[in-house]
Amino acid sequence: MKSIVMVVAILLTSAAVFAAPQPAIVQGDRLWTLDVGYTHPQQIVLHSKKSAPQIYWYIIATVTNNTGQDVPFYSNCELMTDTFQIISAGTNVPTRAFGMIKKRHQSQYPFLEPIEKCDTRILQGQDNAKDIAIIWPDFDPQAKDFKLFIEGLSNETAVIEHPDKVNENGEPLKVFLRKTLELNYSVKGDSSLRSGVRLDFENQQWIMR
Repeated sequence: MKSIVMVVAILLTSAAVFAAPQPAIVQGDRLWTLDVGYTHPQQIVLHSKKSAPQIYWYIIATVTNNTGQDVPFYSNCELMTDTFQIISAGTNVPTRAFGMIKKRHQSQYPFLEPIEKCDTRILQGQDNAKDIAIIWPDFDPQAKDFKLFIEGLSNETAVIEHPDKVNENGEPLKVFLRKTLELNYSVKGDSSLRSGVRLDFENQQWIMR
């Protein structure tokens, strides 16, 4: 499954390979998309007497349900570098990292929760908005840019046929795509000095992934 996701992610970056479906411009009655605001990636360093300092990156996303109905919320976020390293949020992230982030932002986000422990339903209205910490271990130091893919913000889906793989009947393998928020960043500075790395926000877009 992971290999399929990676292939689709790579193919979607090249319009010359095949035409990927686009999210609906005007959503139908049964489609919904949550509102989301976010901070840009920040760095946090965990120190230990037994090992070298460990670097983590995180954003804080605020998700609000203005759809007019309570909706399911199964969110995930992946970081993909231009070197094709893919890291799911929460992978090899110790609890202490979230604790430090929560303490750092306590005054602004008193109800902050990690993405992997969020409730699976989000109620309507501003009063029920969720503040979510999305955390990754440090990514490939050779990367010059990366993308964040935040899933679970919409129920819009699409199905495409895999360009190469087939099922047991010889038919093109079906790949299911979800409306996903893509955030793009470039990495500036000396890759060997991670504390001095600067991330520049390039753009955001909604895609089917």
